[in-house]
Amino acid sequence: MTNPDFDAIVVGSGITGGMAAKQLTEAGLKVLMLERGRPIEHGDYPTEMKAPWEMPFRGEGDAELYARDYPVQRLNRHFTEFTQNHFVNDVESPYQQGEGAFTWFRSYQLGGRSLTWGRQCYRWSDYDFGANQRDGHGTDWPIRYADLAPWYDKAEDFVGVSGAKEELAQLPDGQFQPPMALNIVEQTVRERILKQWPDRRLTVGRTANLTQGKPELGRGPCQYRNICMRGCSFGAYFSTQSSTLPAAQATGRLTVITDAQVEKLDYDPATRRITGVRWVDTKTRARKSATARLVFLNAGSFNSVHILLNSASEAMPHGLANASGVLGTHIMDHANTLSAAAIMPGFEQHTSFGNRPTGIVIPRFRNLDTLDGEGFTRGYSFQGGALQSTWTQGTREGGIGVAYKDHLRAPGPWRMVLVVFAESVPRASNRLALSKVLDPLGVPQLEINFSHGKEELAALADAKKEAAAMLTAAGGQVIFGFDHPGPGGTAIHEMGGARMGHDPASSVLNKWSQAHDIANLFVTDGAQMSSSACQNPSLTYMALTMRAADYAVTQMKQGVI
Repeated sequence: MTNPDFDAIVVGSGITGGMAAKQLTEAGLKVLMLERGRPIEHGDYPTEMKAPWEMPFRGEGDAELYARDYPVQRLNRHFTEFTQNHFVNDVESPYQQGEGAFTWFRSYQLGGRSLTWGRQCYRWSDYDFGANQRDGHGTDWPIRYADLAPWYDKAEDFVGVSGAKEELAQLPDGQFQPPMALNIVEQTVRERILKQWPDRRLTVGRTANLTQGKPELGRGPCQYRNICMRGCSFGAYFSTQSSTLPAAQATGRLTVITDAQVEKLDYDPATRRITGVRWVDTKTRARKSATARLVFLNAGSFNSVHILLNSASEAMPHGLANASGVLGTHIMDHANTLSAAAIMPGFEQHTSFGNRPTGIVIPRFRNLDTLDGEGFTRGYSFQGGALQSTWTQGTREGGIGVAYKDHLRAPGPWRMVLVVFAESVPRASNRLALSKVLDPLGVPQLEINFSHGKEELAALADAKKEAAAMLTAAGGQVIFGFDHPGPGGTAIHEMGGARMGHDPASSVLNKWSQAHDIANLFVTDGAQMSSSACQNPSLTYMALTMRAADYAVTQMKQGVI
């Protein structure tokens, strides 16, 4: 291609799109970033400092509006009147559900879900990268932990991850800022679990919230408000707006176009290369395009697959980069549910201050060096924490008068919850396809077919039993727990559909997140995942993106791309 418009086009501006733009521009490339949603400037978070009484619906939102325009998004526990502008309008951005059910939580704006993510950052280990080879589910990862370890270092250093080192093989330690403190109940539960089960470790959640500011990047330390999803003008949590976008813009080599819904990629069968990207201006409905030597797909796991499927041509009739025929298959999402909730007596004289923006995690302890899980071969981990009732307990109690008011002024009883995240086994039946139904812009909608299987159900049954055992041993009184997962999408960890693999006949991408069939196409969001592990995946996405960008630039400089 002679004189393309850009060296590289990055589709998407979320956690991985922002990281791709940063890495590529800092390496000297002229980059176009396309984002389907509206622009949001860092600090332009209208509800960030609002109190409930300053909101039209006191923070609860317009129930009639939510039922009409946000029937899926309103199911997200973080969707409120304060955060609704950071979630998609379901009517404007529809999708189809095929076999099974999938609640697809999305954020279409500059920054994507980097404004609404849970910020939990965990490395994967070789238990995870070797899982498919070990038990035969899916296809073997073409990388192992050693390939990604230096990129985890770089990602954590830039992102700013606070956490405690625990020296666990299944959850490698990283480059951490000082950890946030466990409260008195969590610390006691940690000690009591460790005494009875030396292989189980409760630790504070490793989170992309700064405990030490990064003034050189214009980012301050966490204020312990725990209202992160409204947006954080302090830059205390990692988002595209606070971190990667300023870094990319500082190079002077980044162009950002918002309100640009990518429709398809242009492919030249003669050169076997992508020549450019086509998109629809969501405001004017005009079709536009740009050319580039290199394309990074970071639209979000399912959206990136959607674009590849919709880019089918005479040369590639089943979807772009789909000579293997597996594009769109083996999608995953963690199976999760509330495994146990317990009252924790004996701590009434203690309380805590501030709103810590992370919980606790109990890393995987099943099916590590030996298979000790009944009916499942993968693992699960717990997240959750200990909470103390405040004056809001009055909404569930009867009472009147001065004595009742005085009662509500005092801290209430402590309780603790453990929520399980069980690994989702990759299956061909869990798949994405193009629907015959068009969206409002005339683009075929995405159809999602997904259901959890017997492995996930067995893991959740075990998790319920073990969660109750641990909280009981720690002195808790378990009041309930569940062993049935929510619908797919509940964990908000959808991934897969354009998996990595050794063999081009059974995978879409190679070990560099590069399409087997198309050398100048890279997919570095969650679509590339070959298995799901049971950890939150975002840190792994970012490390893989940094690694792929470094490789792509090297290939360009050598004239291979």
